[in-house]
Amino acid sequence: MKNDLTYINDILLRFGIYVYDRDMSNRLMLMKMEIEELHRNQLISKEEYLNSILIINGRMAEEE
Repeated sequence: MKNDLTYINDILLRFGIYVYDRDMSNRLMLMKMEIEELHRNQLISKEEYLNSILIINGRMAEEE
């Protein structure tokens, strides 16, 4: 398993979701919203959800 944004993009691309914004903080927030929505609709596993949120939160902390 990858521990970077590529892992998250691979999940999003499975559902035809493309997230792009020049500002990394905005991009991370959009990714988080999409991952939460996929999880809420039970389209991704709990493991994928938790790994994705962990990666996003880590990158958000780096951006600050």
